[in-house]
Amino acid sequence: MQAVFLTLTLCALQLCPAVLGGPQHQRFAQPDNGWPVRLSRVRNFAWQNCAPSAPARFKSLSVIPDPICIPGDVTVMASGTTTTAMEAPLKGVVVVEKKIGDMWIKIPCVDQVGSCTYNNLCADLDMLIPPGQPCPEPLRSYGLPCHCPFKAGTYNLPPSDIYIPNVDLPSFLTNGDYRVKAVLSNRQQQYGCVKMTFSLHSESRWFWW
Repeated sequence: MQAVFLTLTLCALQLCPAVLGGPQHQRFAQPDNGWPVRLSRVRNFAWQNCAPSAPARFKSLSVIPDPICIPGDVTVMASGTTTTAMEAPLKGVVVVEKKIGDMWIKIPCVDQVGSCTYNNLCADLDMLIPPGQPCPEPLRSYGLPCHCPFKAGTYNLPPSDIYIPNVDLPSFLTNGDYRVKAVLSNRQQQYGCVKMTFSLHSESRWFWW
């Protein structure tokens, strides 16, 4: 559970390159997608399980420092458990909302960023990490899986340094406070749910040219 939920968590934060980037000595170059905004800082990150009775849940999740400066290094520590195996088709539903005044406004799904539904996360993981290739660090060092199925059990990621490269964002993910809800399921069975809150600070890419 921890491996796939950690991946889903980072994707919800639009930091998937960090998952593949591995430790500091492994630099991952994010493709230039032409998005106009470059993420520079993430602060006030917090999380909670939103389905405590679900079979899969985080026991702990820590991301330091705060704020996270991008590009830069973060230290991630996590622990999770699942009482049932998680198999394909593995579905992820991510809802991203931005606070505007006293209201929370749902961010649409654009180019698989924002409030999106991922109908086959197992296939998505296979595309990110082709079967037969070793899992990226730090998963590989600690024997954590990166492909379906994910067996029932407890998964632990000790404090691990991860390098986050430059992350470009679409214009609708500008400075502000955000909250994310991510739900993992298989057909009618909900595996788990996690909520996150954080603040983004970004700058126009013009300043980086």
